[in-house]
Amino acid sequence: MCETGNTLKGKAPGLAAFLAGCGILIWLDQWTKTLAVTHLKGQDPIIIWDGVFQLQYLENRGAAFGMLQGRQIFFFLIALLVLAAVAYALYRMPFTRRYFPLGFCMALLVSGALGNLIDRVRQQFVVDFFYFCLIDFPIFNVADCYVTVAAFLLVILIMWYYREEELAVFSWKKGERP
Repeated sequence: MCETGNTLKGKAPGLAAFLAGCGILIWLDQWTKTLAVTHLKGQDPIIIWDGVFQLQYLENRGAAFGMLQGRQIFFFLIALLVLAAVAYALYRMPFTRRYFPLGFCMALLVSGALGNLIDRVRQQFVVDFFYFCLIDFPIFNVADCYVTVAAFLLVILIMWYYREEELAVFSWKKGERP
């Protein structure tokens, strides 16, 4: 396999595209949250599909199902951990067409983590607004969708798309520094 573009200089176009993609995804998340605040806060839910799906404003100070209420530092540390893991993966990953799906998943993870982190830092809560009332699923937002889709795709990619030797680029060799 050709390893062109695996130097830092060779990765610059790929990193620029990655950062631009993250910027667009984060903007989309923040825009939808602004729309939710503007049109849903203090209002009755907007029924999209009666008994199944609605738009309902919620200020989430915890995680899914209201767990970990008020643990802002914990969420900040988790976001930093995700960002550090993705930075390491991007450093190690060849920027070739074969690894594009993995890069896309990482962009979704970073965008989801940063989208919710922006809310937590700016206003001490995350704006949620998608609600599947049919199964009484926790109310969520676009950033949550990014993280969920990325996790699902990562499982598929690791199990069925990438061979073990293709994922070896992310491991440390004995005596190698990260």
